[in-house]
Amino acid sequence: MGDEVSATTLPRVRGRLTPHAPLAPLVWFKSGGAAQWLFEPADADDLSDFLNDLDPEVPVMALGLGSNLIVRDGGVAGVVVRLGKPFATVERIDATTLKCGGGASGILVSSTARDAGIGGVEFLRSIPGTVGGFVRMNGGAYGRETRDVLVECDVVLRSGKRATLPVGELGYRYRHSDLPEGAVVVSATFHGEPGDPAAIQAEMDRIATAREASQPLRSKTGGSTFKNPEGDKAWRLVDAAGCRGLKRGGAQVSEKHTNFLINTGDATSADIEGLGDEVRARVKAASGIDLEWEIQRVGIFADGANEGHVGLAK
Repeated sequence: MGDEVSATTLPRVRGRLTPHAPLAPLVWFKSGGAAQWLFEPADADDLSDFLNDLDPEVPVMALGLGSNLIVRDGGVAGVVVRLGKPFATVERIDATTLKCGGGASGILVSSTARDAGIGGVEFLRSIPGTVGGFVRMNGGAYGRETRDVLVECDVVLRSGKRATLPVGELGYRYRHSDLPEGAVVVSATFHGEPGDPAAIQAEMDRIATAREASQPLRSKTGGSTFKNPEGDKAWRLVDAAGCRGLKRGGAQVSEKHTNFLINTGDATSADIEGLGDEVRARVKAASGIDLEWEIQRVGIFADGANEGHVGLAK
């Protein structure tokens, strides 16, 4: 997997460092290779100290719930940072504001908001990811996006320095931000509006029901595969190009929702990514539209010949 990062060159940590850690169990597709090193920091100071002392040439990638991610079969070089239980926190700051750890799930954020009588963040209930991923990808659903509720986020930069970035500095657009490469979101502040807990729960239930009805939630999938082009829907373009149910190896375009790829059992990441590229080619031929990947693809192909972008992923 390229140049090995040996234990003797890694800084000491208070959290857990695991060599050659399989990533397939940690991502929704259940495919892909291993991380050279998986780091689960004890707290933000542990992460900051580690990155400060880590050779700046070593790539760093943050991993959340792995719901929007293809890890290539050759694995991921360098260090993958996974924010565990110490970062899965949500705290009410005032009547309409929550401070959320970077490892907190959308379900935890929205249910804590409900209990506190804070409305406006119900949509996070429907996004399978963590706060860190929402912030980086401007995660959204059902008419709302992260930028609509984010006040600011606290990050540890690749250098180990800490920074607080207000929402206006993140350059948000559809499913994209200008968060610095290698930065790890350790917390974020969200604002909502006063609401009745029963009404908030009703909205969360409505969103959950709609999602269950339209998406293949019981499958090994990666969420929305392609970004919706301006004025159209990716699923419609995929369907119109005749790709519903299309297969490659163990990967298949979902019959239930054509903007979802699924691992039918034994798909490799190359099957999944290759199927996605085939879908893009068929849509281009049918409609002239270039679909953009929404799913992050990271790591090295199995033959090691081609290294992909390593970035922060949901």
